[in-house]
Amino acid sequence: MSSRALRRLKGKQRGQEALDLGDLTLGDSSEEQLDSANVSPPPDGKDRGRKARKNKAQKNFSNIYELIGDSDNEAEKISPDEEAEMPAGNKTNGRGKNDNKETGEPTKNKEETSTKSLSADRVKKKKKRKKTKLTSEDAQEVVPEDNIDLLLQNLEQSNGLSLQNEDCSGSERRTVLHVEHRNLNPDTELKRYFGARAIQGEQRPRQRNRQFHRSTWMTIAKESWPRFSRPGISMTLLQSKEGTQYFTFEHGRQYQQVQFKFLDAVESMDPNNIVALLQLNPYHIDSLLQLSDVCRIQEDQEMARDLIERAMYSFECAFHPLFSLTSGTSRLDYLRTENRAFYLALYKHMMFLEKRGCPRTALEYCKLILSLDPDADPLCMLLLIDFLTLRSREYEYLLQLHQDLEVHRNLGLLPNFAFSTALCHFHLSQQEDADPEEREKEREKADQMLQKALIMFPGVLIPLLDLCTVQPDATVGSHAFFGPKSQIGQPPALAELTALYVGRTHSMWREAAVMLWLEQSVKEVLCRVDAKDPLVEDCQNKKERYKCAPRNIHRHVLLSEIKEATSSLPLEVTSQPVMGFDPLPPLDSVTSYTRPERAD
Repeated sequence: MSSRALRRLKGKQRGQEALDLGDLTLGDSSEEQLDSANVSPPPDGKDRGRKARKNKAQKNFSNIYELIGDSDNEAEKISPDEEAEMPAGNKTNGRGKNDNKETGEPTKNKEETSTKSLSADRVKKKKKRKKTKLTSEDAQEVVPEDNIDLLLQNLEQSNGLSLQNEDCSGSERRTVLHVEHRNLNPDTELKRYFGARAIQGEQRPRQRNRQFHRSTWMTIAKESWPRFSRPGISMTLLQSKEGTQYFTFEHGRQYQQVQFKFLDAVESMDPNNIVALLQLNPYHIDSLLQLSDVCRIQEDQEMARDLIERAMYSFECAFHPLFSLTSGTSRLDYLRTENRAFYLALYKHMMFLEKRGCPRTALEYCKLILSLDPDADPLCMLLLIDFLTLRSREYEYLLQLHQDLEVHRNLGLLPNFAFSTALCHFHLSQQEDADPEEREKEREKADQMLQKALIMFPGVLIPLLDLCTVQPDATVGSHAFFGPKSQIGQPPALAELTALYVGRTHSMWREAAVMLWLEQSVKEVLCRVDAKDPLVEDCQNKKERYKCAPRNIHRHVLLSEIKEATSSLPLEVTSQPVMGFDPLPPLDSVTSYTRPERAD
């Protein structure tokens, strides 16, 4: 008969008989002792001090089965974070077994085996966690789970898709093309102007049975919109090269069929056909863009803006997980037909924001468009970014952009940068909280840059004064340098750039202080011209470079709809039809599918 059965006959239970605390011998076999205590004998010659402390702590127990929980605690001291991650059954397993033993229930071999396996699993799990943590700390810093941007960045780095560009020019572009998520929301800027209470009026109260909308950065889904279903647009990663990712949008077969119907509706010249197509496909991109132009022409600005926001929401729901709006390293090729609608939707949304009185938000979208293809710049955002910077009073940013891109883009040869950078230095010199010496230096830079701009582009002055309703001085109007000859002798491309800048930014020069500064600079320029300054002849020779404007500048002028600029477009541009969903497409377009021929 076993010792356990003898104890039952004598009325003794485990934990009630006298214990030999020296060796904890219960009369069972060696296997039963190890199972009941769940403590494996330590190796010889190691951790003797820890064993002594452990035995000393065991003397305070009155129940031998409490040693099971104690051995687990000694083998693994679980932190609160790890305990929170463990299942509920593992947390209370030891305590439940102790309660069962104290009530006198017999212990089964299955329970002892499960307790032993749980302890072993805990020790292995902790060792594995420590090893994983040490490995991750050696490779990179530990990233909190709630930081999605850092998690995506680490995922990209582990797959060889780094967001960082080691090239010097790439690092410069990353600084000036960086986009902030919070500045993409116009409510952020409106709250800064009018307060939070003024913006709450546009927010509708919560309604029951409202639709679930995906959280997006660029737009906020409205309850008045149709129920969203994926229209068949997806984004694919083409390649990753030197920290830059190249993406493209793709159209599914169903979306291609809708696109063919849209082209038929455009050729019919009836907007009602586009409306009927949108009723069946409420998130078709090109239909939304084309109908938005129709509403804007009919002066329904609210509906036109709503259609553009719906198109942007459809695009954002199709983004690739690695596509980043803020890093400045995600690229979209404008030559691909599927990508152009995204450019146009961003541009139209940006212009609505500028007219709405949110120039800072519009500047952020301008940077976003420029970051999609900074080398080709298909929509010529460099002709617009200076105006939005002046409107939002981000003078330091424009100067930094000019400094970083001047080396390989020659921004000084553009009239808008030549005049706008000088105007930035002038506004910095007028800040009362600045140091007097710094203000004086800024004023000197402003005078030098404005005089150089007037010498380089003399045809800007007279049209600028005309739009500002300022009568020029007799000496200025009669001088040959600023007279009609300076405007007639301009190359066509330079005349187009000059008319674009004057028609867009003339309101920035109407201030009294700015006009006085301009008058002083004009007089100084006339003195330098009469003195035959070498800079004058050098600037006149540079005008030979403005022979023919590239196609992206013509596209920008068409999108801007500035009368002074559109009247200077060449005949080959104005003679061809211009579609709102794809104005002036590139000559070397890349198409992934073709429209089938219509049967007569």
